[in-house]
Amino acid sequence: MTLAIELVGGFLGLLVGGELLVRGASGVARRLGLSALVVGVVIVGFGTSTPELVTSVEAALAGAPGIAVGNIVGSNIANILLILGLAAALCPFVTSAKSVIRDGSIVIATAVAFALAAWTGTIERWVGALFVVALVAYMAFALRSDGGQAVSEDAPGEGATPLRLSVVFVLVGLVVIVVGAHFLVESAVELARIFLVPEEVIGLTMVAVGTSLPELATTIVAAMRRHSQIALGNVLGSNVYNTIGIGGITALVAPIPVSATMMTIDIPLMLAISVLLMVVVATGMRVTRWEGLALLGLYVVYMAYQASFAGTATPA
Repeated sequence: MTLAIELVGGFLGLLVGGELLVRGASGVARRLGLSALVVGVVIVGFGTSTPELVTSVEAALAGAPGIAVGNIVGSNIANILLILGLAAALCPFVTSAKSVIRDGSIVIATAVAFALAAWTGTIERWVGALFVVALVAYMAFALRSDGGQAVSEDAPGEGATPLRLSVVFVLVGLVVIVVGAHFLVESAVELARIFLVPEEVIGLTMVAVGTSLPELATTIVAAMRRHSQIALGNVLGSNVYNTIGIGGITALVAPIPVSATMMTIDIPLMLAISVLLMVVVATGMRVTRWEGLALLGLYVVYMAYQASFAGTATPA
């Protein structure tokens, strides 16, 4: 019973904390006059990726590297197949050439970089440092290349929130996320031990979906309000942060060993899905309802595949 409470509490903490963080970050961005695309990629994408960051670091510190790397890879897969697929299925939206050419190419490049680092067997601290430097360069590049278009008044999560209140939302959201991530990782590790489920599977499924809830809520709201730049930018930005940001910071905390299964199956799959994302958004510069349903179908197949590994872990 206590384990169930911790698990549900962890999920709720990530959801509530992520909502507060996104609302605050978007409010700050609006006050600074940033464009919708930058809000989606840099601000909202970074904010909604904070649960993955905290959870992966917690997992690494708790001696559960499988959950850490599984969370990164699983979140990227969930962002594309589940979140973007569901958003498009509910409300098809248009994309832009800038999203495809600039941010889409960076999504693929960072996925390749993460895969190359993982295929060595361990993501070392020096690689993590390079990833963090690359993330800072990416954020600077996104801000510098932005056209300076003002954020629309009705962009999701912004409203007319005062700057000070937005900052409070950011700080409170971070605290709630940290607490939620702690309980989520603790309960996820215990579940893996009880049901003999490999750590990587827990990270790729349960933890990945849980930490992606803020992205899910933000992307769906943005798509339904016709703010396609924020919807797509959130997914693209989150995937970049997951690979080089979260992967880099987690590796700095503790080198991340990568399993053979992750190297040969899940990470190559993440690469393939990243390329698929660019094909989908570049076709007609829109994501149709049928394309969204197809992405959702692929995610169902992927989750069924992961479920087949339940009970295959070796008892401690």
